Amino acid sequence: MFNRNSPKKILVIITRRIGDVLLTTPLIHTLKAAWPQAKIDVLVFKNTRDILSNHPDINQIIFAPDSKSKLANLKWIMGLWNQYDLAISALTSDRATFSAWIAGKYRIGLVENKPKQRWKKYLLNDSVTFDNLTTHTVSMVLKLASKLGLPLKHQVSVNWTQKDSTYVDTLFSEFAINHNQAFAVLHIYPKFSYKMWHSDGWLAVVTWLNEQNIQVILTGSSDQDEMRYIQQLLINLPTKTPNFAGRLNFSQMAYLLKKACVYVGPDTVATHLAAAMGTPTIALFGPSNPVKWGPWPMNYNETDSPWEMIGASQQVANVLLLQGLGDCVPCHQEGCDRHTNSRSKCLDNLPASRVIEAMKTLLT
Repeated sequence: MFNRNSPKKILVIITRRIGDVLLTTPLIHTLKAAWPQAKIDVLVFKNTRDILSNHPDINQIIFAPDSKSKLANLKWIMGLWNQYDLAISALTSDRATFSAWIAGKYRIGLVENKPKQRWKKYLLNDSVTFDNLTTHTVSMVLKLASKLGLPLKHQVSVNWTQKDSTYVDTLFSEFAINHNQAFAVLHIYPKFSYKMWHSDGWLAVVTWLNEQNIQVILTGSSDQDEMRYIQQLLINLPTKTPNFAGRLNFSQMAYLLKKACVYVGPDTVATHLAAAMGTPTIALFGPSNPVKWGPWPMNYNETDSPWEMIGASQQVANVLLLQGLGDCVPCHQEGCDRHTNSRSKCLDNLPASRVIEAMKTLLT
């Protein structure tokens, strides 16, 4: 039987995309606040681990070895057998549930309310019914903490070191950016095309910010398609614009965003980071469900989602969420052609004037 008063070792399992990992940090902080002496490990995919770097609540970030051998992977996961007093699956996947069953003496996790998924309850000591439509991702994982009877901590968090902040300040000098001038961060390229806004809109936003004497900084990953897209945009920009794409890790990105006077971006992890840092944030949403995936504003401590399903313009605290217009918004689909490389008309038809008006609102 699980002793809720004194777990010594806890494992949180979040083997999914990087946005899911980031939005699990309130659960991690809740666990640490309740049991400060416990060592909390987090099981993630290798390519998502960096967003948890420097997190003070985490003892160790672990991930499966790079192996195509099912036997090697099974041997690795079996090495976790009964290593933790408490294992928490923050996902509904078979793999995450199985990992919790292997690793924890007491197991709790999310389970879909479907006949073919109910077998997972037999691997868990307790479970929370997963809601994929009307519950925010942060609220969903915090329901696991509520099941354990813990006081909730809602803040999404990313931490940086002195080395990270010094590096970003060095980039300012490299690009001859005035450290005392207000600057805006634009993250123009999401991972999937169906979340993209049009390049004409970004050009108009940069032009308006330049007219306000606000320095523009572009950010992005080192993905080759993303780098090419940004370089093509830079050719058409009215003035030379610093491009930090591929130059920042998540800790450095968080530090940069903390200093920005405004941020504009699509439904991507950078937008969640900006919201968490307290930066005035404009989030551009099209097909995605804002109730589930809208950026979690800084110091928002409610149980319910900050966002309504439909609302052309919604503001909560430091975040202003703009939805593309159309009776189909949000359609919860991967673009109008129903695949990740398709475009979304609701975003293609979102005028720059709406985004500029939103910036005026946040900047004043």
